[in-house]
Amino acid sequence: MISQEVVQAQPRAEHSRGKNEARRLRASGSVPAVVYGAKQPSVAVSVDPKQITRILSSESGHNTIFDLDVNGEKSKVMIVDWQYEPLKGKLLHIDMKRISMDEKMQVMVPIHLVGDAAGVKQQGGILDQVLREVEIECLPADIPSHIDADVTDLVFGHVLRVSELPHSGTIRFVTDANQAVAHITAVKEEAAPAPEAVAAEAATAPSEPEVIKKGKQEAEEAAEAKK
Repeated sequence: MISQEVVQAQPRAEHSRGKNEARRLRASGSVPAVVYGAKQPSVAVSVDPKQITRILSSESGHNTIFDLDVNGEKSKVMIVDWQYEPLKGKLLHIDMKRISMDEKMQVMVPIHLVGDAAGVKQQGGILDQVLREVEIECLPADIPSHIDADVTDLVFGHVLRVSELPHSGTIRFVTDANQAVAHITAVKEEAAPAPEAVAAEAATAPSEPEVIKKGKQEAEEAAEAKK
C-alpha cells in the first residue's frame, strides 16, 4: 500500500555509528536507521520515531511504501526490520529497503476473517483461525493491506485453505495452496475425574490432627461417664 507520508532523514557519518552516538540521537528525539537496496550503497540516517510509529501502526503496517527524503533526494522505501526497547517500548533502530516500483516482491499480508460462520451459529462450534498471514508476490503498488476471507459458509468438516482465499490476477500466493487458514472445532467439555483419581486424591488428603482426635475422644468418654 502506497502512503503519501514523506519521512525526512538526516545522514549520519561513518564514524558516528557507535552505541554512544545512538544514545545521543535518541536523547535528541531521533532514532538511528539504515536504508539499503535497489543496487545502491547502504546509508546510515536518523529519522523521527513518531513518523515511523505512525507508519507501523497504520492499516498496512510495515508493508506501507512511503517516500524517504535524504537531503532532498527522495526514494520509495519500506520498513523491513525494527527494534523496540524491551521495557519502555521505544524504537531503537529501523532498517528500510528501497523499492523498485516495477519489480515484483514477496511480502507477508494479514488475513482477516469476515462473516459469521455457520458452524458457530448453527452447530455450536468454535471458529479456529490457523493461519493469520499469507505470503504473496506482486508489484509494490498492488500490495493489499490485508486479505478478507469470508467464513459465512464454514461448517464442521470443511477447512478453508489458501487456495480459496480471494485474490485478483495481480497477486500470486507463495504460501502452499493447501495450507489451512481456518476451520470449525468442537467445544471441549470438562471430563469427570476417573474413580482412580478420586481415590488417590482422598488418600493424599491431610488427616485430622492427632490433638483434635484426642480431644474428641476425651469429650466422648466424659459424656459416657455422666450417663
